[in-house]
Amino acid sequence: MNELLSLLTSPNTQWVLAGSSLLGFASGLIGSFVLLKKQSLIGDAMAHATLPGVCLAFLIFGVKSIPLFLIGAATTGLIATYCIQAIVKHSRIKTDASIGVVLSVFFGLGIMLLTYITKHAKGNQSGLEDFIFGQAAAMVKSDIQVIAVGSLLIIILSSLFFKEFKISIFDPNYARGIGLPVSVFNLVLMALVVGVVVVGIQMVGVVLIAALLITPPLAARYWTDQLGRMGVIAGIFGAISGVTGTLISTAGEGLPTGPLIVLCASLIFVLSLLFGASKGIIVKAVRQT
Repeated sequence: MNELLSLLTSPNTQWVLAGSSLLGFASGLIGSFVLLKKQSLIGDAMAHATLPGVCLAFLIFGVKSIPLFLIGAATTGLIATYCIQAIVKHSRIKTDASIGVVLSVFFGLGIMLLTYITKHAKGNQSGLEDFIFGQAAAMVKSDIQVIAVGSLLIIILSSLFFKEFKISIFDPNYARGIGLPVSVFNLVLMALVVGVVVVGIQMVGVVLIAALLITPPLAARYWTDQLGRMGVIAGIFGAISGVTGTLISTAGEGLPTGPLIVLCASLIFVLSLLFGASKGIIVKAVRQT
């Protein structure tokens, strides 16, 4: 108990918990739009596409700089998004197949670059392996500040454009009829998804950040049918998952943050599946009796 109290009173732990809660809330909120748009897997493709950007940034500049890594991750994430859209537009390949192709190519390139860096003279000092599964213990205050500020900015932008996103997703023809630039808001939404992926990869990892975009909104669907409430509930579920997983990772030496956050989110999903007030299996069974 004393160890837990000393851990919670540590300033660095408090920063990590604050950053993980904001990241979880932002992921759940943005994930709600992406889920209803039926493009959940595009977040997975973006996440895997960030790895070569991180590796290239290290190879080019030779230093472990979080801002440089984030710029590299955002660049390759946006390139992957463009590639997916270009494949769908200029071929007969469907969206899910194009996502699979782009995801495999970019992640394969990232693993190849990461292997090269590991064998390089400075590979053991790069710390890039933390970007695979995430590691809260490896982060410092400046890293958390980047995550917190980026997540807060994403939450604010999502709130400001909530009505536009809602109309563009549910009735794009009506949105165009009233003069809304649907394509622009689609690009803004994708940019916010890239933003969540980029700021979250160090904490959750490139492999599992997509799960934080998908699982909390899925759990929230079992509690409400209204998009506004769903976004808030998904954000709360994401924040709880982020805080709980990060706390366990920080307390347990060497435990990767990403898998723990995803396991916490998965537990919330299972509980929602069973006891959700709107569509929970047990709740529906009780109502029908």
